[in-house]
Amino acid sequence: MPAPEADRDTLAAGVDVGADHSGVMWMPTQPPTLARLMAIQLDWTSVIPALAVLALALYLLGVIRLRRSGVGWAWHRTMTFTLGVLSVLAVTATGVQGYGMVLFSIHMSQHMVLSMVSPILLLLGAPVTLALRTLPRGHERAGASRRWLLVALHSRFAAVVSHPGFTMPLFIASLYGIYFTPLVDLMMENAVGHIVMLGHFLVTGLLFFGGVLAVDPWPHSSRHPVRMLELLLPMPMHAFFGVAIMMASTPLVRIFSDPPAAWDIDPMADQSTAGSLTWVFGELPTILVLGVVFFSWVASDERRNRAADRAEARSGDLDLAAYNAHLAQLAQQSARSPGTDAVPSR
Repeated sequence: MPAPEADRDTLAAGVDVGADHSGVMWMPTQPPTLARLMAIQLDWTSVIPALAVLALALYLLGVIRLRRSGVGWAWHRTMTFTLGVLSVLAVTATGVQGYGMVLFSIHMSQHMVLSMVSPILLLLGAPVTLALRTLPRGHERAGASRRWLLVALHSRFAAVVSHPGFTMPLFIASLYGIYFTPLVDLMMENAVGHIVMLGHFLVTGLLFFGGVLAVDPWPHSSRHPVRMLELLLPMPMHAFFGVAIMMASTPLVRIFSDPPAAWDIDPMADQSTAGSLTWVFGELPTILVLGVVFFSWVASDERRNRAADRAEARSGDLDLAAYNAHLAQLAQQSARSPGTDAVPSR
């Protein structure tokens, strides 16, 4: 929500009043700097940071439990999941959260990180696989969590929301359907709407990249060539959206059209920066995911070839044993019928 009029007057006078806590969430009262953007800012609206920290704690407990049972867990999985959580905290538990309510460029940075960076890092950590390996098994109450997770993964709802026919339109609608309609102004009017919108960005990214990366057991997962196509198809629309924002001659979002005068920020230049960020974030994560899917494809083919070689070797050994048994049988028959090969006498 915008800063109250009294705070705007104080800003215009250039007086440092700290932060505005008169509303329902922290709001900045000074122009943005790197230190102010990265300063920790938490209040009762910090729902997403709390859930992110909880997810990291459960993940690390799962890793500890798995290793205590004598089962290894790849260190890079833990690292990428931790980085994913930290990326969420960087844009929701810092000054970025408040500045994202005032400046389009900061808001778009939040959007791109939550929809294009955090989901990739979180999914590369394979949290579903970790949960399936660490949650108790069995039919008693202890194994209920694992059973419910399996039921959710195999449910019709999960199959629908993870299908590319749903995730790709949702991914595109998160851009055009929000920013080219009054929906963004409606959701940015209060802290609850802002939290819901940020949560939507994160969930949309998880659904879109979950099937493409297919690191975990996923309700819908295609073959590698199809997964690469699923990734590439929405990208032109993503790039065009960024270009459209950069080329716009009027403010697209009302709430970002009037930054505090004392900050000396041109809203149209800030909007152009938001478009540039959208374009860049659409390119770099795509290249990263393409690389991950390609190398996963290569590794999958190598595993398939090795399995085929082992099967062929086993089959070859069986054929050789059968051939040797056949020769031994012929030799036994020949031994029981002596003279069959002799030339008959006259």
